[in-house]
Amino acid sequence: MTATANEQRPLLEMRDISKTFGAAKALSHVSLTVHAGEVHALMGENGAGKSTLMKILSGAYTADPGGSVLIDGAVATLADPLEAKSYGIAVIYQELSLAPNLTVAQNMFLGNEPSRFGLADRAEMRRRADPILRQLGIDFDPSRRVAELSLGERQMVEIARALTTNARIIVMDEPTTSLTSRETEKLFDIIARLKADGIAIIYISHRMEEIYQLSDRVSVLRDGAYVGTLDRADLSASKLVSMMVGRDLSSFYKKEHRQVRGERAAVLSVRNIGDGIKVHDCSFEVRAGEVLGIAGLVGSGRTELARLVYGADHRTSGDVVLNGTPLAITSPRDALDAGIAYLTEDRKALGLFLDMSISDNINIGVIADDAKTGGVLDFTRASERATQAVKAFSIRTAGTQINVGALSGGNQQKALLARLLETWPKAIILDEPTRGVDVGAKSEIYRIIDELAQNGIAIIVISSDLPEILGIADRVLVMREGCIAGEVNQPIEQEAIMTLATGTTGNAA
Repeated sequence: MTATANEQRPLLEMRDISKTFGAAKALSHVSLTVHAGEVHALMGENGAGKSTLMKILSGAYTADPGGSVLIDGAVATLADPLEAKSYGIAVIYQELSLAPNLTVAQNMFLGNEPSRFGLADRAEMRRRADPILRQLGIDFDPSRRVAELSLGERQMVEIARALTTNARIIVMDEPTTSLTSRETEKLFDIIARLKADGIAIIYISHRMEEIYQLSDRVSVLRDGAYVGTLDRADLSASKLVSMMVGRDLSSFYKKEHRQVRGERAAVLSVRNIGDGIKVHDCSFEVRAGEVLGIAGLVGSGRTELARLVYGADHRTSGDVVLNGTPLAITSPRDALDAGIAYLTEDRKALGLFLDMSISDNINIGVIADDAKTGGVLDFTRASERATQAVKAFSIRTAGTQINVGALSGGNQQKALLARLLETWPKAIILDEPTRGVDVGAKSEIYRIIDELAQNGIAIIVISSDLPEILGIADRVLVMREGCIAGEVNQPIEQEAIMTLATGTTGNAA
């Protein structure tokens, strides 16, 4: 084989891969090719088959007979994760698998420790770890305990651990979900270094801006089948959405923005609210049927403002007024009883009860309403409520008694929204409502937001996704350093938002 032909041969080929679980077909004749030194994005809705395909690549699953995996043109047997690792395959999952009580070096060589006299040689681990960390541009000491590191730094340790096994193919599954913008930039720098070293990256993400920035090619799965691959030059949001959900982008956001200011009375008014630390003297109002966006850079105080309004944190100044009535909110229960609902940005840690059923999660906010005489719960009523919510919110599940933790991110978010709406709120605060959900679920959540607004509910949406803010908000407040820096009205432009968010010169109103 000539050198030119060898350079063109894919590092990885997955041919005609299928996988069934009982009667369910998770993958149907899927093929994927990835080249050395390429960032190859893998996209699709939750349930499209991305995770199953990668678990076959990692050796965690065995594909059905008939398909094959080739590394450097030769058939690879991937019977288990250890065998996959021997071929240079490493997977970095969204839920990191580090041991926090061990050092960086110990985590990097976990399961593959160099030894001396039958004992793990910590000095040798540190010696080997140091050049790998330097290769990635990582400047923290390999002797530091992982528990002391930020999420972004832990992500980098996972990558460094992959390099200790001489990984040639690294799969990254939603790697930026919990990272700050600065940590994300650092991760992208590391990906560029890996790419320059000839390592193939399979990058799974729902964030379009990341796909545009990083990927050389994008392959799309839908309903367990391969839809197609786009080269970088052919990427566009409309093409990707159409491939992923089978329809175009024209119906992705609501069709028209409402101009409700001056036409309707304010439902929620916030006056001079602050905590003396992260939020200072913020005032705004939201009217019936309005979607008010709150934008700003990470650390600008958006979530902190929402938590003050909802009573989750203590405010030192200001008032919250609902339909003209001042509220004495000292806790989230006070806010909920008054008619203000809040969807947290961290649905797993602060929103849902993951080990409880979908039904219990939907009903928990109104459980007192189901008490019969003597305090006995009306389970039939609760079951009917959950069934109606699953249907109304298009939650994909085999039944309402399944644990909510088993649902995809988008369906978990819809279940949390369903719970909030069972309290019949007059105003809703949605903090990063589509974080970590796929494109199809985003579209469903946008539909729900639009229907709520049409029904007269006042809605606040906090989002780090500027295209999302532009698409769904009728008006946008921009925060900077704990204060409201300004307001952007229709037509809302990204440049106007960023001017206010960064404090650069310009007019935005």
